[in-house]
Amino acid sequence: MLIDLTPRIGTAEVNELLEYAVIEETETLQQTTEEYRNSPGLQLFGWEEEELLLGLVGFEETEDGSLDIRHIAVLPENRGKGYARGMILELLTAREPRYLLAETEDEVAADFYRALGFMVYSLGVNAAGIEMFRCVYEVEEFEDEE
Repeated sequence: MLIDLTPRIGTAEVNELLEYAVIEETETLQQTTEEYRNSPGLQLFGWEEEELLLGLVGFEETEDGSLDIRHIAVLPENRGKGYARGMILELLTAREPRYLLAETEDEVAADFYRALGFMVYSLGVNAAGIEMFRCVYEVEEFEDEE
């Protein structure tokens, strides 16, 4: 179950997970922490079991009904156990976005999103020579049966 991490921003356990998720060269842990503290549109939630924070997801809900995943991370010893998938599914259920969006430079992450049904597009190579990917999940709308 996802829990709001707002009161825990800046703690060692949240910082550890955010460090795994910060991908851009210009982005630092301190900048990211301050953004989550001071930007009302950014939200940070975590997956906790037995009082241990196993993963987190940071996102922004946009005016067009999209949910833009800014950061997602799971502790290395808990990867491959479905926690990241569970966080994304919880977001889909709780927030009911029109689209889920994410960007990554990691091909393994791109494959993870692809396996969840995201369309993955290359954004080309960035200034550091690393290929970037845009991942888009369009939520299907179901009409009520009459």
